[in-house]
Formats: sequence, C-alpha cells, structure tokens
Amino acid sequence: MTSHKTTQTMKPATAAKKLGVYLQATPAEFQEGVLSRDELNALQADPPEWLQELRRNGPHPRPVVAAKLGVSIAGLARGGVTDALTTEQIDALKQEMPEWLRRERETQAEVRKEAARIKEKKDAEQADQAS
Repeated sequence: MTSHKTTQTMKPATAAKKLGVYLQATPAEFQEGVLSRDELNALQADPPEWLQELRRNGPHPRPVVAAKLGVSIAGLARGGVTDALTTEQIDALKQEMPEWLRRERETQAEVRKEAARIKEKKDAEQADQAS
C-alpha cells in the first residue's frame, strides 16, 4: 500500500499571520490564492521585495503594532487603536507618548515582572522537589 503525501495548504489570512503582515496590504495574487507549506517556507527564507517592504514600513497587523509599541493587543484597543499602522505612525506614537500608551507600557511591564516572579517561584519549587 502506497501512501500519498498531500500538500498542506493554508488560506491567505493564515499565511499573512504567519508572515507577520497585514493581509489587505499584500498583493492581489497573494490574497486570492492558497499557499502550500513549502511556498510559505520559501517566502520566509527568501522574502520578495513586497514582503520586505511590508515588514519594514507596514501597514502592520495589530499583533506587530502591539509588539513594536510594547503593549498588549487589548491595550491597543483600550487606547483606541483598531486599525493597522505603518512604521511611521508607530514611531510618531512613540514620540508623542500619549497617556494611554505610557499607562499600557507600565501595565505590560508589571505583567512581565509578575510572570517572571511566578516562573522563578515554580523553578525554585521544582528544584526543591528534585533534591
């Protein structure tokens, strides 16, 4: 019995998410087709000019915007940012440092500190159990 290897494909939205780009800003042929895992790997390994440009200048999807601003996606929403932003817009926000962004960055820093504290405690407990 021979096994048939099927090519795994994904919708454009999934591929855009994996590439970290805003789907609506991608070329029409990308938005209308399906990508195989091999095609996605090829795009990641040797990105074409349009992909390099999107990653460099945007518009960026919300997860990328949030990461570049150092806040959570929920923090973006609380700050009223619901659309994709370009790198220039992100840099302008960093320069302006509106109150909501300062507050959300502080919140994010506290969340990271607490996560590190919990991990440290868990690691210490596991080390105690091991000895």
